[in-house]
Amino acid sequence: MKLGLLQCDDVTASLQARHGNYPEMFLRLLREHIPAAEVQVFRTQDGDLPARIDDCDAYLTTGSKYGVYDGLPWIAELQAFVVELWERHKPLVGICFGHQLMAQALGGEVRKSEKGWGVGVSFNRVMDRKPWMEPWQDKLDLIVSHQDQVMLLPPQAEVLAQSEFCNYYLVQYGEHFMSVQGHPEFCKGYSRDLMTAREGMIPAERLRAGHASLNAEIDGPLMMRWIVSFLQRGAARHHALRAGSAAGERDIAGY
Repeated sequence: MKLGLLQCDDVTASLQARHGNYPEMFLRLLREHIPAAEVQVFRTQDGDLPARIDDCDAYLTTGSKYGVYDGLPWIAELQAFVVELWERHKPLVGICFGHQLMAQALGGEVRKSEKGWGVGVSFNRVMDRKPWMEPWQDKLDLIVSHQDQVMLLPPQAEVLAQSEFCNYYLVQYGEHFMSVQGHPEFCKGYSRDLMTAREGMIPAERLRAGHASLNAEIDGPLMMRWIVSFLQRGAARHHALRAGSAAGERDIAGY
């Protein structure tokens, strides 16, 4: 499988030496689950997008410090690309910023939450079981770092996991779009350093709770396994649809 990683930001320079940039974070986990996969990185924040939808079998977005509503040209271009992926039944998984962008692209609404910052580990209940959720468990506890949340879902959305803090945490759209508010690619060390770097920006009591939450086990490896399964199933389905369409066109041409 050829996977397109849509990079939407860079890790803060002061943290890159220890933790790497977003592509390195994802590649560490992806290699554990699909070591033979080819991963191509597109720096979407620099206007770099695939020349053709079918340049990759499936796509995955990173997070970003930007808001999907910021009105930046590259965000508008990426959103148009997401709409095209949806219309062409191409598999896509969105992480944090990508989760929000997918909702906005399909008609939902995103804004800063009145609940404030989500940092550290978020604890969520999984409400529905899908075939790609193997191994299955009814909780999904991931590291988070966000102020924005999806406030209004598009009509195609199906909520699969939620918490009191985040109503729309894990969402599926049709058979080829899925997104999650948390960060399966973040490790506890990065979360800790990121919170420290944002002291003064995030209320002290929220930071204390966030640091304390890092004592819990996280489901990042499991979520990445779910993501890989979802993308593989979606890519196989897309190839089957294309093959069926090509066969139909040959039949019509030969009629």
